[in-house]
Amino acid sequence: MTEKHTKGEMHGCIVCGKLYQLYVVNDAGGKFMDARVMSAGGKLVPHAARPLVACETHTDKEIESAVARVYGQPDEDDD
Repeated sequence: MTEKHTKGEMHGCIVCGKLYQLYVVNDAGGKFMDARVMSAGGKLVPHAARPLVACETHTDKEIESAVARVYGQPDEDDD
């Protein structure tokens, strides 16, 4: 069984920066596994390597644009 560590963290909305409380689950080595938004009005943004959150009021296009601006476009060239 993999040992998991859960802790509370504050994260800002990827679009506007509004703060949300998250519970973040990492494995024993510190690798991100899962998260849950505990503050009202926030939602998780799918990202494999880190917990990301956005306001529920932002559109999918706004969120995708903000993620691309901060982390770059995802690699779609899987030859």
